Amino acid sequence: MPKIDIAAVTKRKGSGYPPPFDAPCAERVRQRLGDAGGLTDFGVNLMHLPPDKWSSQRHWHSAEDEFVYVLEGELTLIEDGGATVLRAGDCAAFPKGSGNGHHLVNKSNATAVYLEVGSRSPADVTVCSDVDMMSTNADGRFVHKDGTPYP
Repeated sequence: MPKIDIAAVTKRKGSGYPPPFDAPCAERVRQRLGDAGGLTDFGVNLMHLPPDKWSSQRHWHSAEDEFVYVLEGELTLIEDGGATVLRAGDCAAFPKGSGNGHHLVNKSNATAVYLEVGSRSPADVTVCSDVDMMSTNADGRFVHKDGTPYP
C-alpha cells in the first residue's frame, strides 16, 4: 500500500474563481491527496481553512457526490436549510443533483482542517447558489449561468 508523503504534496492557496468571487476563499489551502496517490475515480483533498474564510462559494453538483470530514477545529456549514456547526469528528454528505447549495465558513479563531472527498464525473456542472456563476468538469471554466464567459 503506497503511503502518501503529505508534506511533499503541493499546497495550493486560493481558488480558481474569477474576481470578486475568489476573495472569500483566497486564503484556503488545498492539498490534492487523491491526485498524489494516483486516484482517478474520486478526489480527496486535505483542506486548511483560516478564520473568517470560506471553503468555496455556496454551490451544488449536478453529477458528483461530495463528502467532508472535519479533522481539526470548527466550521459552520451553510446550506439552504440554515447553518450547522461541525467540529472535529463531524462529517457531512451532499448527494449529487440535490440542488442544496452548501459551503463551509470558519467563524472560529483557529485554522480548521478537513478532508473533502468527491467523485470526478466529467458530466458534472457545479452551480453556485448565491452568485451568477457555474462551471463544468469538462473544461473547468467559470461562466455566468447563461453560459457567458467571465473576462
